[in-house]
Amino acid sequence: MKRLLLFSALLAFGLAFAQGPARADIRIIVVSHGSAADPFWSVVKNGVDQAAADMGVSVEYLAPEIFDMPRMAHLIDAAIAARPHGLVVSIPDADALGRSIRAAVAEGIPVISMNSGSDVFQGLGVLRHVGQTEYEAGFGAGQRMAAAGVTIAICVNQEVGNVALDLRCQGFQDGLGEGASTSVLAVGTDPVEVRSAVMAALSANPDIDGVLALGPLGAEPTIAALEQIGRLGQVVFGTFDLSPLILETLVAGNMAFAIDQQQYLQGYLPIVFLTLYIQYGLLPGSEVILTGPGFVTPETAAQVIELAARGIR
Repeated sequence: MKRLLLFSALLAFGLAFAQGPARADIRIIVVSHGSAADPFWSVVKNGVDQAAADMGVSVEYLAPEIFDMPRMAHLIDAAIAARPHGLVVSIPDADALGRSIRAAVAEGIPVISMNSGSDVFQGLGVLRHVGQTEYEAGFGAGQRMAAAGVTIAICVNQEVGNVALDLRCQGFQDGLGEGASTSVLAVGTDPVEVRSAVMAALSANPDIDGVLALGPLGAEPTIAALEQIGRLGQVVFGTFDLSPLILETLVAGNMAFAIDQQQYLQGYLPIVFLTLYIQYGLLPGSEVILTGPGFVTPETAAQVIELAARGIR
């Protein structure tokens, strides 16, 4: 009798998913902390859009115009009110966003996180996380710079308050080792401000021999700053993430590396996973689906330039 009841329960569970909405009726909302106007996040959105087309589902992409956690929490709340079949979120600040994410889960909306949140998603009831582990990526950057002889470095942070970026800088400092010193240069997203801040930091301390940027919004103005003061190619310079300008600088030999987290996959895969979960209850076995880190160097940059220009890398 018990076996019969168990079989009946499992059958009912399977039928519940088998009778899910048709793909054309599935609505998924993506709420990220990065505007699609940001070169990095435009690639994420390209992945979202392609997955929506490939899966045949409806997807809406929402993001604050600037890094703004109260605004992002409001967008998540608005998404919940719209009653989508699934929700994708980035989690740069669990303290600021946790209440809203838990509310989505409590409403029975399946949630997958991407990009930021690998260290906190499980505690919020999120099903899976798609991205890279930020501390380990920063640690790898520090190890590479240590091998290149860097002893005094700055970590250019364009989104102060984003826990993922804090983890990158912490990993970078630890990867450099005890014999090196690292300071965080807090900047905004205005390229003129970033360029001026980097120039001022290098002028104030000419002994700085390593610079790590945390994304194109920090890296591209840093390239301009180093070029303006005649130190491009002299300072060991690396960054997180890719853009056409970053790849061109790598090919020219004026950067040591760029950390590629394959953000196209961070946009693409959550839509695929949610679609299959909504229809069939299917999920990857691993709770964290790693998309990075990978290191692009001057020797390998030419291979990805075309894809970066197409908004895929």
